[in-house]
Amino acid sequence: MATAKQKLIIVESPAKAKTIGKYLGKGYKVEASQGHVCDLPKSQLGIDPDKDFEMKYITIRGRGDILSRIRKEARNASQVYFATDPDREGEAISWHLYHVLGVDENKPCRIEFNEVTKKAVQNAIKNPRKLDMGRIDAQQARRALDRLVGYKISPLLWAKVKKGLSAGRVQSVATRMVVDRENEINAFIPEEYWDINAECVTETARKQQVFKCHLSTLDGKKASVTNQKDADFVRSLIESESYVITDAKNKERKRMPAPPFTTSSLQQEAGRKLNFTTSRTMQIVQQLYEGVEIAGEGIQGLVTYIRTDSVRISDEAMEAVRAYIPEKYGQEYLPAEKNEYKGRKNAQDAHEAIRPTNVLRTPESIRPSLNREQYMLYRLIYNRFVASQMSAAVYQTLTAEITGERTGLRFYGEHKIFPGFTVLYEESADESVASVEMNLPVLKEGQAVKIREVTEEQHFTQPPSRYTEASLVRMLEENGIGRPSTYAPTISTIISRGYVSREKKRLFPTELGIMVTDMMNRYFTEIVDTEFTASMESRLDAVEEGKQDWKQVLREFYPSFEETLKTAEKEIEKIDIKDEVSDVECDQCGSLMVYKMGRYGKFLACPNFPKCRNTKPLLTYIDAPCPKCGKRLLEKVSKKNRKFYGCEGYPECDFVSWDKPVSEKCPKCGSYMVIKSNGRGESLYLCSNENCRYKSDPVRQEEEKDE
Repeated sequence: MATAKQKLIIVESPAKAKTIGKYLGKGYKVEASQGHVCDLPKSQLGIDPDKDFEMKYITIRGRGDILSRIRKEARNASQVYFATDPDREGEAISWHLYHVLGVDENKPCRIEFNEVTKKAVQNAIKNPRKLDMGRIDAQQARRALDRLVGYKISPLLWAKVKKGLSAGRVQSVATRMVVDRENEINAFIPEEYWDINAECVTETARKQQVFKCHLSTLDGKKASVTNQKDADFVRSLIESESYVITDAKNKERKRMPAPPFTTSSLQQEAGRKLNFTTSRTMQIVQQLYEGVEIAGEGIQGLVTYIRTDSVRISDEAMEAVRAYIPEKYGQEYLPAEKNEYKGRKNAQDAHEAIRPTNVLRTPESIRPSLNREQYMLYRLIYNRFVASQMSAAVYQTLTAEITGERTGLRFYGEHKIFPGFTVLYEESADESVASVEMNLPVLKEGQAVKIREVTEEQHFTQPPSRYTEASLVRMLEENGIGRPSTYAPTISTIISRGYVSREKKRLFPTELGIMVTDMMNRYFTEIVDTEFTASMESRLDAVEEGKQDWKQVLREFYPSFEETLKTAEKEIEKIDIKDEVSDVECDQCGSLMVYKMGRYGKFLACPNFPKCRNTKPLLTYIDAPCPKCGKRLLEKVSKKNRKFYGCEGYPECDFVSWDKPVSEKCPKCGSYMVIKSNGRGESLYLCSNENCRYKSDPVRQEEEKDE
């Protein structure tokens, strides 16, 4: 008896293939393409503008064995389904596979699901569709634009500036934003101002109330104190005047929860709360999406699709979370109507928000099955999702105007009377903001107020902050530059190319980045223009929606771009960039070594290359001794670009730590301590001894002292 043929499902990653294979059983075979199998050739442009932008696709080197295996399985399969990611890249991967395998174009063969769960996968197989040429054409247009810009401008940079440089539509704009921010900081002129505060007292029948107010008006106008002479004068004025409360308003203020995560907001919040880089965030959340082995459950996809700009929640997920909240927290924590959120104006809204696939799978219930980073990120996603559908937090607020003869003081305070969603989650911010929550005094109009003490404090206006990865992602999104899948690789690229450096979490433009940006600003204005780049993203969206021909986008872009290239080639003069010389001598020839930028950051190299090929890693020591042997500790970078700390005596001493050790010893057990985040934007010292785990009070991280 002949064996029944299996159905073949093709996905991108082996992890996803393993998860889906467990869901579907013997009737199905699941294979992984490991991403794209076809692409434009690396050695040539691969696009012919003279033939209406004909694209030359070839099999990617190293994918031959994968394709041979997939072809063999496809020949023996009764049906082939393409289950790549539900986005433009995923659609393009399916399209290439579709042509390579010669699948019948009349058969619906494309399946997609927003979450890697058994139910979602089985439903997708029941509802296959044809390939979406709108998505495919949008991907081709983006690929062609990026290839034309990169392969045409990069050789110009190699010839005029330095070998190994690159230019790109989105990366050049991102670099320009970092350079522009640095220019703003350098041009900033601080202005002096003074805060005048008063400690006030009111007498009631039962007790004396003490509260703080600040100067709000002077001679009937908004107060502005800009020097010490005026500050001293206002202080003496306040001390000499009599005051009465002329207005007191008690109100209730509701604070709504933040929406569930999009790709951008997840990258921002993971950066702020967990100190993850954008690339690290995407690596970990990819693991949660594709599936993790959960004790007692097998492999489970824990979160929904991770590249999204939507804040929508499916009806099924909404019902589940609204049933869970009153059971877990009480009926008062469930709003009468579901909380609905509006997405950004330019959002594609193709997928749901990022949320847990099962609200009953709490972070604590699966903690033993997750590594530390997976647990932290899953908890962040889970808590944000559940909190997004909880009741608002309610605050009692009090605003009081306290009036003297010439000066007016103001009091404002708020007190939380119902925690609502804040019992589970509170959104953080890029810059810390002091809380004004307090026990409110009882203030009424007509009450006399005495001034106990007046203080004056000098300040200077501050320049805009340098971008962090989180704040740069936010600005890219707000300006419509790039899409959810591009934020992390864009930032990784501008750092790895040496255009931007990351120091103490802040992004600084390098001399090279400033030079290349100046050149791009002068000769390729459109490429680095934020409005042009954003409008191009909108046109790509129109291609996906079938409203725009993808080749027409290229036809309108390329002619003027080609003319600009010709002008730049004639006018740009050769720029000689000298390497920065170090004080380290080369072991082999005695020359002073120079700093170079490589794939994993800066390193030392002999200036006499190629005669002398000596290189050395750039050593960064931290202010803590090795707990094992007492030698100095080095900050190092792993092959996966993750920072860790190790002894300079390696391999004789094998001490390593992912967390940064400090010189302080644990007061309880004497073990060495490390710096850890408490998840609220604060840092503390934690004992490294698993059996002790003593925690200090929050401290400012050493790496933040100079910010």
